[in-house]
Amino acid sequence: MIVIPAIDLKDGKCVRLLQGKRDAVTVYSDDPVSMAKHWQDAGAELLHIVDLDGAFSGEQKNLEIIKAIRKALEIPIQVGGGIRSLGCIESLLGLNIDRVIIGTSAVQNPQMLREACKRFPGRILVGVDARGGMVAVKGWEEMTSLSAIEFARNAQALGVAGIIYTDISRDGMLTGPNIEAMRQMVSAVDIPVIASGGVSGIDDIRALMKIEGLWGVITGKALYTGALDLKEAVKIVRRNA
Repeated sequence: MIVIPAIDLKDGKCVRLLQGKRDAVTVYSDDPVSMAKHWQDAGAELLHIVDLDGAFSGEQKNLEIIKAIRKALEIPIQVGGGIRSLGCIESLLGLNIDRVIIGTSAVQNPQMLREACKRFPGRILVGVDARGGMVAVKGWEEMTSLSAIEFARNAQALGVAGIIYTDISRDGMLTGPNIEAMRQMVSAVDIPVIASGGVSGIDDIRALMKIEGLWGVITGKALYTGALDLKEAVKIVRRNA
């Protein structure tokens, strides 16, 4: 398992939202590029970037900052938020973004997802964002009648390279991840699963490490508040690899 720091971009700044609510914003940095370098220097093997403006609007809004982060870093980068067309996927991958994350479009346009997986094998992830086990879309503002596990299995059948599973109710709350839900998701699919939402400190990292087969964990607020030290977390997961 690897520990993956998150950078959420809104209005050009590095922020965190509580449970994905656009009006519950905390700004942590006016310089996302420096923040990205900081996480790389602390031992991150992969950086997770979400364009929150894109997630809410359906259009990439922080592309110039994403480009700048890509140029500044050596580690792989995965990007999500507002990626709703093959053209958008192609342009991001053309900027040397390593993997793109599709959420809303994976629910609403599975044919596009299938085509993306065929054209860009190994580089398409699907964000399974769930509240109470049911999938949410459009920046988590709209609920669907689709179960998270059913959606993940459908995405696997279409050829996605992995799943990022977020428990919305835990996101940004520092209340601990939904361990049982994560375990069920890992058991339900044969592709890599990355857990997201709720990490509050090193004990949560240790708890997630006990889920056999979990590929990684994304953490944001715990890092920004100092509740979790990335160097320590990286050291612990590597020691137990």
